This record gives sequence, structure tokens and C-alpha cells, in this order.
Amino acid sequence: MASDEPQVNLGNISGSTFAIGSHAHAESHHHGAAASSVDQELLAAVQELRKDLGRLTATEQTTALDTALADTEEEITRTGQAGPTRRERLRDLLTDSQSLVNLVASAGALAGLLGR
Repeated sequence: MASDEPQVNLGNISGSTFAIGSHAHAESHHHGAAASSVDQELLAAVQELRKDLGRLTATEQTTALDTALADTEEEITRTGQAGPTRRERLRDLLTDSQSLVNLVASAGALAGLLGR
């Protein structure tokens, strides 16, 4: 390095994305936050119920529930937790789906976890 070149100090760049130069290209591959043990358990229950829903004949009710479950799974994976609004939405859908909850054991397990 020549003595007349400027020095650059970036410091801690963890979690950052940047590119340097006229033809530079930057790509981010950030991974979600680590979930607490409660949210890890919730994520496992969400995933199990989604599998079970796939075994049932699709209805408007099961489709709405599966969409909410997919959103919850994505949120926990991305942020490490399911927010209160997301939990309330699932709780409401499961309450509206009592016959489904009785039919599928994983729905009952998830409903129990949401009661915490």
C-alpha cells in the first residue's frame, strides 16, 4: 500500500451490507434472531399443525388458519418471536375452529401454548 493512499477503518460491520468500487455488487444473507425456548416450542407446534392441516380437506377455515400459521412461522424465524398481535390472531382462529381443534391434536397443543 502506498503512503499517499487514504486509510479506511470500518469498525464493527456485523449485520451490515455494503459494496465498494464502481462495479461492486452487495448481497445480504442475514439470518433471523434466535427464538426463546417458549417461541421455539410455539414454532414447533405451528409447524406440526401446518403438517396436520395438509392432511385435511381444504376449507375456507383451514386455508385461513394455514395462512396465519405460515405468517407466524415466518415471523418467529425472522425475528425470534411471535408478537402479541400474531398470537391473538392465531388464538381467535383456533377458537373459531373448535371442531378442528378437537379433530387435530396438534391444534390443541398450539392452542395450549398460546394461552401462556
